Amino acid sequence: MSRRNGIHDGTVNVAILGCGRIAHHMAQTLHDMAGDERYSTLIRPYAVATRDDDPRAERFADRYGFDRAYGSYESMLADPEIDLVYVATPHAMHARHAIACMMAGKNVLVEKSFTANEEQARKVLDVASQTRLLCTEAIWTRYMPSRRIILDTLRSGVVGTPRQVYANLSYPVSDKARMTDPAMAGGALLDVGVYPINFVAMAFPEATPRSVTSSCVFTDRGVDEQFSATFWLDNGVAATIDSSMVSVGSRQGVIQGDKGYLIVENINNPERISVFDADHRQIDKILFPDQITGYEYQVVSAAKAILEGATQCEEMPHEETLRIMRIMDSLRAQWGEVYPFEH
Repeated sequence: MSRRNGIHDGTVNVAILGCGRIAHHMAQTLHDMAGDERYSTLIRPYAVATRDDDPRAERFADRYGFDRAYGSYESMLADPEIDLVYVATPHAMHARHAIACMMAGKNVLVEKSFTANEEQARKVLDVASQTRLLCTEAIWTRYMPSRRIILDTLRSGVVGTPRQVYANLSYPVSDKARMTDPAMAGGALLDVGVYPINFVAMAFPEATPRSVTSSCVFTDRGVDEQFSATFWLDNGVAATIDSSMVSVGSRQGVIQGDKGYLIVENINNPERISVFDADHRQIDKILFPDQITGYEYQVVSAAKAILEGATQCEEMPHEETLRIMRIMDSLRAQWGEVYPFEH
């Protein structure tokens, strides 16, 4: 069987490390991609691994049509047929698992947040540089077609000169053990707050914060439960974001200019853009393309990058991952939030 850049017949064998909730979403995506003529020759749902639980891995593999099931991460990483590993473990484990994958010769797609802090992110990217393997952050909104459509709409001038932006993402998810566990880098920021931050960064890619004012409320275990922050960008835009893991939020992204404003419904998986003029009349509604789940775009980007011999994806380059981690570190510094493993 021929190989291109180490890949069998140009098809990338994808494995999932971890079997939690997010892993199921990715597995369903890979299953559906394998049955879609647009993607079936590009990727193959190949393997899944749990930590010390063979039956669970086997049930997962059977459910989604994976070829291999492993009851330990180490045994999966020893499989020479794996080309790309999707790291689907909690934030605090991302750095360790991503590095283990690359040291085993596997390219990695690391679920957001990339790591728990910038220091960890730099260690991961140092290994990526040493191994010359693909390493990219799996924050799906960065890879979706909606990103370009939102930016094109904004740059068309339909709302005039942007002056303010507001973005929210909030879900009641505090019942999940990892979300309230400091040792797992729990809290609203890394899990849901990362999306409003990225929304602002994608809308104004050339802008950087001049100053930040923020505050948060902690859980009784000392992780951020909900927070708000205002970023004064160097392009003159005031960006206000908020997130919570105990409330249902609007999920909206609102960009306001001197001629009107636009509303993006659901910044976590954009559904449409509504455009309003200065008199609050809706003048346009823009829909986004149909998709399998939305996860397919990051998989396609990673697979193509591997086939091309690239070490990062243009949708989320390493420097941008570091910049977002740095912003989140700065927010936690304002709040005095320190994870136990950071002491």
